Amino acid sequence: MPGHLRIGLISDTHGLLRPEALDFLAGCGHIVHGGDIGKPDILERLAALAPLTVVRGNNDREPWARDLPATALLRFGPVSLYAIHDLKELEIDPAALGVRVVVSGHSHKPACVERAGVLYINPGSAGRRRFSLPISCGELVLDGEAVRPRIVTLVDG
Repeated sequence: MPGHLRIGLISDTHGLLRPEALDFLAGCGHIVHGGDIGKPDILERLAALAPLTVVRGNNDREPWARDLPATALLRFGPVSLYAIHDLKELEIDPAALGVRVVVSGHSHKPACVERAGVLYINPGSAGRRRFSLPISCGELVLDGEAVRPRIVTLVDG
């Protein structure tokens, strides 16, 4: 399939990279980590699977995380993607800038909603369990301008 790209989405690992998450992300053409990474070896392990883009989360305060960006803007052919840890800190108008997808983390709650032509997706938390929220990851399958999002529960709540 020409133009077909699978982008893996992971967030809020908080120092725990589960084997289920690695299995899910295997074969991706790119991976986006939405912050609250926890440990630098998580980035090394993800980067071994595919090109990796990462944003700093509010808990990423160790020296190794100091130079991580707060936001990232990516282009995959005709599709622009903007990553930020906490959606409440979004200071741009994605639709006005032609951004098609906004990836976030922080809440640990998986979510996928489209507003004004912009897809907002939070893959949830792939790390340590919080309350009874599921352990999850997400993906975007891009085919030209088409974007197919999916959130997958790795471990039930």
